[in-house]
Amino acid sequence: MFGSLMNRLLRPSLINICKESARLQTRQMTTVFDDPPVETQSVERLEKTVNQVVLLGRTGAAAEKRGTETHPVVTFSLATHTNFRKGDDLIQQTEWHRIAVFKPYLRETIYRYLKKGQRVMVQGRIGYLEKRDPENNSLVMKSATIIADDVIFFSQ
Repeated sequence: MFGSLMNRLLRPSLINICKESARLQTRQMTTVFDDPPVETQSVERLEKTVNQVVLLGRTGAAAEKRGTETHPVVTFSLATHTNFRKGDDLIQQTEWHRIAVFKPYLRETIYRYLKKGQRVMVQGRIGYLEKRDPENNSLVMKSATIIADDVIFFSQ
């Protein structure tokens, strides 16, 4: 009953949105075809790419504010572990990741509430930082940073 009521309420607005969208597309198509012919050039095939990272681990220290007043950033380190057997021994290898948070609300939440040793899950993408020598513009160091889109806190 509730579903049919929602359909009756939403259907007219959805129909109007579809009609408006079709009208705008028609207007755009007519303006494109009304323009004088333009030289075109071949474009390489565009393809979809994915740059996505999900990490679950523990923080190495409290978050730090960095950057400038106009371009602030909050950074923290995250440890993840890989467990494997070597003979009879169980070995745990730790890898450290540098996390950067640029989104304003997420940045402030991380800065206020993130503590050392806290378990968090970070979803984001990989970004690369290049440091160059100012004298001869040669590459000195290139490092990866995880740019966080979302950080989920877990209880201790």
